[in-house]
Amino acid sequence: MLEDILSIILAVFLVISIAWTVRKRKKLGYKGIKSALTPICFYLMAMIQLFAFWFNLLGIISWVLTITLLLLGAYFTKYSIQPKEES
Repeated sequence: MLEDILSIILAVFLVISIAWTVRKRKKLGYKGIKSALTPICFYLMAMIQLFAFWFNLLGIISWVLTITLLLLGAYFTKYSIQPKEES
């Protein structure tokens, strides 16, 4: 019962977080997919682990996908938008 409640809470906050990230990117005027690849990888990691838990598929494949997405997310941070220096 507790696992069901926690996974529902995680799913709700995941949807809220994705909507908040998209809204913030639009507000700041960020365009392009390259700067959004890191958050996309991190959200995909959370979704893969959530679905693996729901469907009892926690195993080597889900963990390999998670580690691969973590490494890709870290790699794509080089495309993150840098704050402008005010001088």
